Order: sequence, then C-alpha cells, then structure tokens
Amino acid sequence: VQLQASGGGSVQAGDSLRLSCTASGGTFRNYYMGWFRQAPGKEREFVATITRGGSSAYYADSVKGRFTCSRDNGKKIVYLQMNNLKPEDTAVYYCAASTGVLSSTQDLNSYNYWGQGTQVTVSS
Repeated sequence: VQLQASGGGSVQAGDSLRLSCTASGGTFRNYYMGWFRQAPGKEREFVATITRGGSSAYYADSVKGRFTCSRDNGKKIVYLQMNNLKPEDTAVYYCAASTGVLSSTQDLNSYNYWGQGTQVTVSS
C-alpha cells in the first residue's frame, strides 16, 4: 500500500490543522493506521492509532484531548484533526499502516508502510 500524507502547514499556537493520509493499493480496511511525528533531533514518536473499522482510536498522552484520529475506509483516508496546537507539536508527521495487532500499534516497528511525512510548524 502507498500512503500520501498532506495538510501540514505553519500555524499559531491555539490554531487547528487537519492532516490527511490517502492510501492507494492494498486493502485499506485491513490495516491499523497510525500517526507518528518526529521533531528535529528527536526520535520518531507515536501520536495516534485507529482500529481497522475506525471504532476506536488511541492517543499519546501529550495529544489526548486535543487530537482526534478518524478514518473513511470507503475513501481510503485517515485523518488527524489537531486542535489547540502547541509549539511542542512542531514536527514532521507521518502516517503508517500496520498489519500487526492492536497491542503493538504504538510501536513504530509494527508498521509495514509509511507515508512521506508532512511538516507541522506551530509558533508561539
């Protein structure tokens, strides 16, 4: 499966952005989908994951209550709605697809396919 992330940009603290990740090839509904981010000089970290049917999503503590992950299996798109953005949210955001199990979806090593990343910059 190929993944294309979009929707990043430069915003002020408190603003919102919605990232999209469009899949092509493969059977989208068979994958757990995740969002990760990587800030300069830091390791890539888990942000959110969503189950295959989209009924449940799980978040890193740092974004819980501000970010919402959703998916549209008919359109093969996964979204990350980011509200009340903070400067510490500045990073390149990546979407990824996993054929693994739910318990492993916070581990980036469980993901089989990755998008190219989209830059999010939040200024204070």
